[in-house]
Amino acid sequence: MAYFPEVEKVVFEGRKSTNPLAFKYYNPSEVVLGKTMEEHLRFAVSYWHTFTLPGTDPFGNATMIRPWDGYTGMDLAKKRVEAAFEFMEKIGVQYFCFHDRDIAPEGTTLRETNRNLDVIVSMIEAHMKTSGKKLLWNTQNMFSHPRFVHGAASSPNADVFAYAAAQVKKGLEVALRLGAENYVFWGGREGYETLLNTDLKLELDNLARLFHMACDYADEIGFKGQFLLEPKPKEPTKHQYDFDAANTIAFLKTYGLDDRFKLNIEANHATLAGHTFQHELAVSRIHGMLGSVDANQGDPLLGWDTDEFPTDLYATTLAMIEILKNGGLHSGGLNFDAKVRRASMTPLDLFYGHIVGMDSFARGLKVAAKLIEDKVLDDWIAARYRSYREGIGKDIVDGKATLATLEAYILDKDVRVTTSGRQEYLLAVLNQYLLEVE
Repeated sequence: MAYFPEVEKVVFEGRKSTNPLAFKYYNPSEVVLGKTMEEHLRFAVSYWHTFTLPGTDPFGNATMIRPWDGYTGMDLAKKRVEAAFEFMEKIGVQYFCFHDRDIAPEGTTLRETNRNLDVIVSMIEAHMKTSGKKLLWNTQNMFSHPRFVHGAASSPNADVFAYAAAQVKKGLEVALRLGAENYVFWGGREGYETLLNTDLKLELDNLARLFHMACDYADEIGFKGQFLLEPKPKEPTKHQYDFDAANTIAFLKTYGLDDRFKLNIEANHATLAGHTFQHELAVSRIHGMLGSVDANQGDPLLGWDTDEFPTDLYATTLAMIEILKNGGLHSGGLNFDAKVRRASMTPLDLFYGHIVGMDSFARGLKVAAKLIEDKVLDDWIAARYRSYREGIGKDIVDGKATLATLEAYILDKDVRVTTSGRQEYLLAVLNQYLLEVE
């Protein structure tokens, strides 16, 4: 059965193409800074938004029209696997990501649920072998079921913690079997609504305990993939423990987990935290903690996680500057944790969403590479901080200065700052590169 018969393989046709089912900027074989676009960008399809999203919202029922409509249970799960690999082949994406409950339905017990999962994992494994597609990362859904109403690892109920631990154990076994290059933790309900009923330290300690257990079990079974934490400030909880990059890094360092974990940064989560996407990437990068990216964007007029496909070329360009300065994403990639709008309900819309997202990051890559090659921003930043490369500034950087020596140096000086930050000039340069880079 062909699930998307109206689509042939999507290929690069260039910026002048009028074909809506062709790439205008993403040319997977084009070499940029010594690597192909495909190697730089490592796009991944998110199983949940692409193949399981029904199109519901708090005020409306499902709208999505899908070729697998009408199937239920395990039959539905099997149809989605077939559709997923056909879609990835036609869109030309080599990686995918999933939660455990995306791919297989829950049973009445965890034992039955795991049996369902094993059936679908075997099917995915077979498709991976014939298609060459790879698992960028998998994770566990410990937020949808009512058992997680008060959290998973942070739940006040020890049985819920035990269930969560068993679910992580199974997830790691699946990761090993499918050759996942990473394993993600997103604490969907690891947070609190009010401190009036919360033992904050116990919940944080227990969250760290689960992560340490995961590290130990990964070592036991020989799973070598990179562990990732994905920061998010709120929604569904009022305050989540992985609020933003800085908060998450502090947590990892406090609990001795920073040598095992890196961060999976999502653009929409950054804006929900009151930051830019670039900020969260930069904070992760300078601490050596940038591991992977969920590529999407939010709506600045809406205060929740809208998970739109990325189209903002400023955001993708500034993101790619940070990723290139990071030496790439290594085992990570650009996962489209993005969903077509509720009114974009046809199967074709899935292709349009991925095409515009891939083109947007491809364009961002080209512009970012040219900015780095020309050292436009780097030279200006170096000039702005040149006072720290000589004299008293060098003493400060080298650790030779003290409060007393700095006082003696500055007591009789008339200090005035007259050097411009040139923000408007640099924004004009960025505009010029966005418009003119081929």
